[in-house]
Amino acid sequence: MSSLDWVVLISTLTIIILYGIWKSRGKQNMESYFLGNQAMPWYIVLLSIIGTQASAITFISAPGQAYTDGMRFVQYYFGLPLAMVVLCITFVPIFHKLKVYTAYEFLEKRFDLKTRTLASFLFLVQRGLSTGISICAPSIILSSLLGWNLYWTNMIMGGMLIIYTVAGGTRAVAYTQTLQLAIIFGGMFLAGWMVVHLLPADIGFKQALQVSGKMDKLNVIVTKFDWNDKYNIWSGLIGGFFLALSYFGTDQSQVGRYLTARSIKESRMGLLMNGLVKVPMQFLILLIGAMVFVFYLYFRAPIFFNESQLARVRNTSQGPALQQLENKYNSLSTRKQQQVKDLAAALETKDAASTAVAKKALLQTDEQALAIRKEALTLMKKADPTADTNDTNYIFLHFVVNSLPKGLVGLLVAIIFLAAWGSIAAALNSLASTTVIDVYQRLYNGHGTPEHYMRISKLWTLIWGVFCIVVAQFASGLGSLIEVVNILGSWFYGVTLGIFMVAFYLKRVGGTATFWAAIAAEAVVLAMYGLEQVSFLWLNAIGCILVIVFAMILQPFIKKPALS
Repeated sequence: MSSLDWVVLISTLTIIILYGIWKSRGKQNMESYFLGNQAMPWYIVLLSIIGTQASAITFISAPGQAYTDGMRFVQYYFGLPLAMVVLCITFVPIFHKLKVYTAYEFLEKRFDLKTRTLASFLFLVQRGLSTGISICAPSIILSSLLGWNLYWTNMIMGGMLIIYTVAGGTRAVAYTQTLQLAIIFGGMFLAGWMVVHLLPADIGFKQALQVSGKMDKLNVIVTKFDWNDKYNIWSGLIGGFFLALSYFGTDQSQVGRYLTARSIKESRMGLLMNGLVKVPMQFLILLIGAMVFVFYLYFRAPIFFNESQLARVRNTSQGPALQQLENKYNSLSTRKQQQVKDLAAALETKDAASTAVAKKALLQTDEQALAIRKEALTLMKKADPTADTNDTNYIFLHFVVNSLPKGLVGLLVAIIFLAAWGSIAAALNSLASTTVIDVYQRLYNGHGTPEHYMRISKLWTLIWGVFCIVVAQFASGLGSLIEVVNILGSWFYGVTLGIFMVAFYLKRVGGTATFWAAIAAEAVVLAMYGLEQVSFLWLNAIGCILVIVFAMILQPFIKKPALS
């Protein structure tokens, strides 16, 4: 990066840290540290919810996902608006009425301590590991593209945000997320504009869209039903609904965001607006990836976007064979540059026959290039069996680092940090609140002073921060990280949601039946994933339904009263 990029990067990160510390000033107690004194307006709640779910993985992986697989990933979010409506009707008023710090407190009031503890444990495992991956994701890519040491990048990525998260709690998290999102969306808009601006002079946004569509990158809706297809409208509406309902209704990292609202109405407004905003936001981020694909039709793309990995292979015995494949790939890229111009010209004249011929020629060349790329990936594995041959996460940042002007590169790198911080800070705050409220205070020390619990809360925020950095040091080579995080969530979200659904709607079912139903359902979900029976999105619906069914079957055999 240039000196200007470093100035932009360091200045942006410093402003965020100082702003977070400034917003956390004043006397604190448990309610202010975890709930922000329940004084947040709905728009701050909305931005905090978006900032928590829109991690660095969203802005790094999503454009790469669209580049490789088209925009069908957006269907993953189609069930979210409906889930927001259900949450506003059911979850929000109950949580506010009971004045809980965490979602899991409700489960003890409804069931018993062991069911509360189980749900807390599932959350802590899932969120702790996911947060480590959220630190690792941008660190791997930045270290690879910019030559930074991975371990130090992980420590800086996680360590700097711990400063204001430990100091300020949920208030600092919410207000810094607001500023972070303003910078993030501004930077992403500039990046999207630059993709189109850098195309040849005679190619505008309309022409780029047309070319992208002909290359099957605008495949937003897939109607064919397939259990094993990760992204179609059915898995998005059904599986996505259950995932969103569980994530926003039972994951403390999100529940903690809307519990900070000053009223039920403000919580509902924040959630409903999130349902309206999230799908178009994700659509636009994916659209940037589709435009980057068009950009690399007009300009030569590398055979593999993680160029540091390529460099390592060149220094092995497979180097000469890789060079031959690169030469073939570059030759095909030159051919594609002319063919995409022919396709754009045919589209401009609206000549259907010419368009069909040009499209067929370009697709054939692209398929040949993909075949050569596949051979290169095989060579990479021969040279280094531990090599990560999935470069989805490197595509967008490769474009940023190699194509954008000075200053804007620093801003986009800062955005990666800010997006990571927004989600990680909220996760650390929720991990600490669950540990202190549901475990420490409930099981070990229920008679401490407010000052004692305040010190313990900050200590556990720090401990979880260190834990997540340690996880990040071991998490690499996992493929498309936006998928990895969602797969990990799908292992647990459906079962956790099932526990809450039983609590809300099956009043005759007690804690013991629900506890064992959840254990059995979790075992089935993990087995189904291991056997690759269905796409991971369906695990959310399956886990929830299994808990409900198992609990209803077990309850008649439980002698204890339904309400413990």
